[in-house]
Amino acid sequence: MRFLADENCDFAVVRALRDAGHDVLAVSEVTPRADDEDVIRLALDDQRIVLTEDKDFGQLVYAHGQKTLGVVLLRFPASARRLLPDAVRKLIEGKGETLKGAFVVVQPGRTRIGRTL
Repeated sequence: MRFLADENCDFAVVRALRDAGHDVLAVSEVTPRADDEDVIRLALDDQRIVLTEDKDFGQLVYAHGQKTLGVVLLRFPASARRLLPDAVRKLIEGKGETLKGAFVVVQPGRTRIGRTL
């Protein structure tokens, strides 16, 4: 699958997904300091699901109706950060294509999937 990792996405997630064979583009590598709207536009233009730790994406998608291919919002506290890369990898392996068109919130031991389209 194809993903765009927002700048605030833990780079350990980017590495883990790349190691698992996924196509992951990191905003920090291509357009540093891009605003959230530009991140969504880049992801949509390139047919990628956004990976982020920024809650503002929920506001953009739900309150402002911003179209996306999908968003995965990562909400892991400092005490659980070591679990984050594996949790995201397992989510993608388990849910795959169902992540397209979804707004997903991933927390330790809990995942919520809502539709955006």
